[in-house]
Amino acid sequence: MSQTARLSLAPISLDTAQGRSKEVLDTALKQVGFIPNMYSGMANYPAMLDTYLHGYNLFRKESSLTPAEQETVLLTISRVNECTYCMAAHSMIAIAVSKTPAEVVQAIRSDRQIDDPKLGALADFTRLMVISRGRPSPEQLHAFIEAGYTERTVLEIILAIAVKTLSNYSNHVFHTEVDQKFNDFAWTPAA
Repeated sequence: MSQTARLSLAPISLDTAQGRSKEVLDTALKQVGFIPNMYSGMANYPAMLDTYLHGYNLFRKESSLTPAEQETVLLTISRVNECTYCMAAHSMIAIAVSKTPAEVVQAIRSDRQIDDPKLGALADFTRLMVISRGRPSPEQLHAFIEAGYTERTVLEIILAIAVKTLSNYSNHVFHTEVDQKFNDFAWTPAA
């Protein structure tokens, strides 16, 4: 794989933000309690950060998935997209906040099958949705439903893919440095 281009746009902090960037970063600060490095890059285009924050918040609040299932989805998408920043951040959130079993987080990070059948089916279907660009076969959808999920869950996964695509891709082009609070969960894709 060739080297990824790096955008030259400077990170925007609360101190340097103006107009819509300041407004959206203030919203982010209220939601998260700090400004992650990822947000500082995305704030160069406030509509992008605003869309990310809104979609992420709705996925978290309105999803039928448990917090551990949500993290399974978000980590799986970030793993498929090889986003080092989101893998670190969501690994920490999965363990410390969402109480996702450590073996599930490690399986996703290592691209191994998850032992838990239901979480495994969720990760497998999420991976399939990313790789197939949202085109599961009737048999694959049926297997997912048989694993205990619903057709609505498919829509929830699509929302998560949209949100993670915004963050994963922007982290790629910004080469976003992992925040210190996520350093213990740093991750790099296998070569």
